[in-house]
Amino acid sequence: MFKKLSTSALSAAVVVAAAAATLTPTSASAACAPLSGARIAVHFDLAKGQTPENIALAPGGAAYVTFAEGRQIAEVSRTGAIRILATLPVPADGGVHTPALGFPLTVGLVRAHDGTLYFLYATGTADLTGVWRLRPGGQPQRIAALPADGLPNGLALDPHTRTLYATDSVLGTIWSVPTAGGTPTAWSTAPELASTGFLGANGLKIHNGALWATNLDKGTVLRIPILPGGQAGEVRTEATGLPGIDDFAFTGHGDQLLAALNGPSEVALVQGDGSHSIVLTPADGLQNPTSIALRGDTVYVLSAAYVTAKDPNLLLAHLDE
Repeated sequence: MFKKLSTSALSAAVVVAAAAATLTPTSASAACAPLSGARIAVHFDLAKGQTPENIALAPGGAAYVTFAEGRQIAEVSRTGAIRILATLPVPADGGVHTPALGFPLTVGLVRAHDGTLYFLYATGTADLTGVWRLRPGGQPQRIAALPADGLPNGLALDPHTRTLYATDSVLGTIWSVPTAGGTPTAWSTAPELASTGFLGANGLKIHNGALWATNLDKGTVLRIPILPGGQAGEVRTEATGLPGIDDFAFTGHGDQLLAALNGPSEVALVQGDGSHSIVLTPADGLQNPTSIALRGDTVYVLSAAYVTAKDPNLLLAHLDE
C-alpha cells in the first residue's frame, strides 16, 4: 500500500493481461538481465483515480484490476481498453478514518476458475471493510467483514480448499475466509507481520505449500508453511533489505521471485538464497510500482504513481531463460 502524498509508498497493483504484441510500447528499455525489452504499454488516468492496486489475469488475454483511489473493479482488454465493472459505495464519513491512509480504497484481487472475482475494500468503517465478491454480470457483495481498524491489503486464493487469505497491513495479521463467506479467522499474527509505523504485511502469494508475504516497513519476504490441518506453521524470513517491498511474483524457477519496490520505483530479482539485484528502475518508466504478474515469459509491472503523482502505467518486459 501507499501513503498518498508521502515519501512512504503504498502497495498497488494492476496489470493488463494483454499479449505484448497487441500493446504499443512508448519507452525504451533500460532493464537488466534476466529482463529485457521493457516498455510502457498502457497509461492510466490519474485524474479518474486509476491508481492500479492489484490484478487478476484472465483467459483470453484480458485482466481484472482494482483502481484503489477510484474504488473500482475494472476489466482491461488485450488492447488496453478499460471497462468499469463496479464502483464501491463511499462510506458515510467519506473514508477519512481509513487506517494509515485516510481514504477508502479497493485493494487485493483474485479470480476463481468460474470467473468470480474476490477483492478487498478498506474504508475504516464496520459496514464496508472486508472481503467482497463479484460474480460475472452481477453486483458486488460483501461476504466477510474485516476489522474496521485494520487495512486489508493483499489477497490470495487456494482453490483446492476454497480458502481466501488476506493480509492486514495495520493489524499485522493474515486472515483466512472461506470463499462462501462467513466469519474470518486470524490465521497468523506472527510478529514478523507487524508494522513498524506505517504498513506491515502486504503482498501475498501461495507457493509450494506455503503462504509467502512481504512486510513493507521491514523490507522482508516471509514464508509461512500451510500445515496438513490448514494451520500456519513457523514463519521464516527468506529475504531482507528490500525497501518499500509491495507485491511480488514467482518466476517459475524455484523460489526465485520478482518484487515491486514501491518507494524507490524499482523491481528487484530475489534469488532463492535471499540475495537480490535491481532489474528495473525509474529509467524504464516505473512510478511507484505496486504489483507484478507473469504470463509465460512476459512480466507485467503496474505503477500507481501514488507519490510521484504522474503517469500511472503498465510496463511489460520479457523474462529471459
